[in-house]
Amino acid sequence: MLDPKLLRTNLDFVVSQLARKGAVFDAEGYHNLEHQRKSLQLQTESLQNQRKDGSKAIGRLMKDGKLEEAEALKDEAVRIGDQLVTIGGEFDQVSRELTQVLMETPNLPSETVPDGANESDNEIVSVVGSRPEFEFTPKDHIELGEIFSGLDFNAAANLAGSRFVTMHGVFARLHRALVQYMLDLHVDQHGYSETYVPYLVDGAILEGTGQLPKFKNDLFRIAPEDGGGRERYLIPTAEVPLTNLVRDSIIEPDRLPMQMVAHTPCFRAEAGSYGRDVRGMFRQHQFDKVELVWITRPETSWDALEQLRGHAEAILTGLGLHYRVMNLCGGDLGFSAAKTYDLEVWLPGQDQFREISSCSICGDFQARRMQARFRNDAGKPELVHTLNGSGVAIGRCLIAVVENYQNADGSITVPGVLVPYLKTNLLKP
Repeated sequence: MLDPKLLRTNLDFVVSQLARKGAVFDAEGYHNLEHQRKSLQLQTESLQNQRKDGSKAIGRLMKDGKLEEAEALKDEAVRIGDQLVTIGGEFDQVSRELTQVLMETPNLPSETVPDGANESDNEIVSVVGSRPEFEFTPKDHIELGEIFSGLDFNAAANLAGSRFVTMHGVFARLHRALVQYMLDLHVDQHGYSETYVPYLVDGAILEGTGQLPKFKNDLFRIAPEDGGGRERYLIPTAEVPLTNLVRDSIIEPDRLPMQMVAHTPCFRAEAGSYGRDVRGMFRQHQFDKVELVWITRPETSWDALEQLRGHAEAILTGLGLHYRVMNLCGGDLGFSAAKTYDLEVWLPGQDQFREISSCSICGDFQARRMQARFRNDAGKPELVHTLNGSGVAIGRCLIAVVENYQNADGSITVPGVLVPYLKTNLLKP
């Protein structure tokens, strides 16, 4: 959530920066609500002062025996009290509407974010490695899955509908090996604390990281059939529960930075809604991801973004994959992000780079929604900064490995870092 003071003092700047994200802000509507809020606040303060002065006057009149005049002032005090109740209700309603505006307003992009409307305007930061060369026409992961009987989309459709997959044999083992490799690297070499989190969360938790209220239709909601009980949502990413572990708290400074990693399934109702990736397991309703979350002081958060990105890159370099780093333009940024690096891995089966990780800094945007703070050097509570990144998406990483390491006979060479987990250097159909 943006700082309300920023909107009150520099609304033109906010509007112009939101336009870089392709977001339209209703400045006139905000002005009207803010005018009402100020007016009601002034009325409240004036009436409270009148009631306070009247109470003192009543005391003096009672003391002087002027009971009739005192009773008249008491009647006036009752009238003022009724007015305060009415105005208080109006003030609360306007405050809720202002809060709703803030909850639906995206974070502002950093000045280091390039201008642009969509992914075609993203900026290439670096390109790592080179494309593998094949003496045969490389197959995509769907064809390789058929050769190994490792991916079954029809069986999954019978269980849950489209956009799901079941994995079998070496493909299931490879999926598990990738998870373990990533967790081990992030914990043992990068210093993250491995964390286990719920896969179901309350709506307020999704509000904290910015998925609600704006993206409610993109989520899977779980509600009791009788309408009673507690409504929950399946997590779209482990970022949601991990980041909210610090909600409504004041963190002692010696605990910062906090670096957490979790492996979870992720559930997204919007998968495939735009007609992209209709084949295969690239875009699904359920997929696994290893997620990285940082909680930092404001003055160290931008350095943390570069470290976070480096940790995600380490997975790809360890696997020997060809990839590039993209600085997302304003129009391609997520709701809560001030800046995002996308890592795009080369997929021979698609003959193009595809996103495998996003590393984002949110500044104090999520922290303000969650009321997540730390004690600064002066001992006063101050909002933390939050960052998150995929370290990395497991299914997409599996696609990259099988497509880049395929052989002419249909076998798949195992990258060296995965050999200890798979106990072989070659996967055969």
